[in-house]
Amino acid sequence: MKKLAEFFTVRLLINVLIIATAVFALVFTFIHNQKSDGYILGDWLINYQDGGFKRRGLSGSFFFLIQDFTGLKLNLVVYFFQVIIICGFFYTYFTLIQRKKPDLFYLSLLLSSIGFIGIFNCVDYVGKKEFVVFLLFAVFIYLLEKDKLSCFKEYLICLGLIIAMLFHEITLFFVPYFLIGLYLKSAKFEPQKYIKYILATFIPAGLLFFFGKEINEGHSLEILKDRGVVLTKGIFFWNFDEKKYIIDHFNEYRLYFLSFIISVAHVGFYLKFQKAQKFLSILLILAFLFSLPLFYLAIDWGRWLYIHMIFIIVLLTLNLPKRNSDEVSRGFRLNVKNGIVLSFILFSLMYRVEMSGKGFTWQGLLYRVFISPIELLNKML
Repeated sequence: MKKLAEFFTVRLLINVLIIATAVFALVFTFIHNQKSDGYILGDWLINYQDGGFKRRGLSGSFFFLIQDFTGLKLNLVVYFFQVIIICGFFYTYFTLIQRKKPDLFYLSLLLSSIGFIGIFNCVDYVGKKEFVVFLLFAVFIYLLEKDKLSCFKEYLICLGLIIAMLFHEITLFFVPYFLIGLYLKSAKFEPQKYIKYILATFIPAGLLFFFGKEINEGHSLEILKDRGVVLTKGIFFWNFDEKKYIIDHFNEYRLYFLSFIISVAHVGFYLKFQKAQKFLSILLILAFLFSLPLFYLAIDWGRWLYIHMIFIIVLLTLNLPKRNSDEVSRGFRLNVKNGIVLSFILFSLMYRVEMSGKGFTWQGLLYRVFISPIELLNKML
C-alpha cells in the first residue's frame, strides 16, 4: 500500500486528469460538430449577417470570414478554433500546476462532480463558449503567478474580455474572479486596476442590452444552409419561457440546491486551510451572488455551477505553495485527513449534476463506468 501511494502522486493524478479531460472534450466536441448539434455548433454560428449587431454574433461572422478565405467546411473551421481554445486552456493550466505543489485536497476539487469530472458526467459541457473565458482566465492567473502581468498585458486581457463578451455575454457574470485574482496576488485593494476589467465587460454588456438584436432575425437558418450547415434544433429554435420552465420542473431543479450545498461545504472546508480564508470566502460568496441573474434568466443551472468551480480551481492555484526545482515528488500519506478527503472524492464520483434539468442524481462517473455498460448489454441481449 505504501509503494502504491508513493507511485500515485497527486501531481501525476492531476496531470492524467488534465490530459483525459482535454481528450474527452476534444472527442465529443468533434462528434457534436459532425452531427451539426444546434446547441454546441449552433451557438458558435450566431452571426451579424442576419440582422446586424446582436449578442454572441461575433463568433459566427468570424467563422464566415475564415470559411470565405479558406474554403473549408464551416463545421471544421469551428472545430479547429475549438481545438485551439480547449487545448490552450488545458495546456496553460497544466503549465501552471507544474509550478505548484498541489495536495490531495486540491485534487478533490478537480474530482468534484461540478469540477473537471463534470465534463465526463455530462457531454453537453464540451465545446461551449465558456472555454474562451477559461483560457483567458488561465493565462491571466499564469501571468500573475509569474509576476509578468505588465500594464500592456493587462490591456490585452481586457481586450480579450471584450471579445469574449461579444462571443457570449456570460463573461460579464464571472469577471469578479479576475478582480479576486488581482487581490490575492497583491494582498491589497487596487481600484484603479479593477476599473479596466469592469469597463471591458460592462460597456459591451450595455451595447448588447440597448442595441443588440435577436439571435435569430429570421434568416440565420437559411444563411447557414447556404454555407453547408443544416440545423434542426438548438439555439436558433429557442423560443420558450425559461422562468416558467424552471417553475414547471421545480421538483427537479430544487435538487440543484442540494448539489450547491455539497459544493459549498467542499470548497468551504478547503478554504479553512487557506491563508486569509475568511476574507477569501467572502469574496467568493460575492462572486457567486454577482452571477445570480444567470440562475433567474436561464435554465442551465448546472452549467453555471460548473463554470464557478472551474474558475475557483484555477484561482486557488495562486494559494498553492511553489514547487522547488529540486523537489522529488512523493505520494500522499494515508492519514486521517487524507482518508476523509478520499471518502469525499468517492462520494463526488457517485453523483451527477446535469447541465439543466436534474440537479442531483446517483448516475455519477462510477455509475456511468461500471453500471451503464451492464444495463446497455442487458438491453441488447
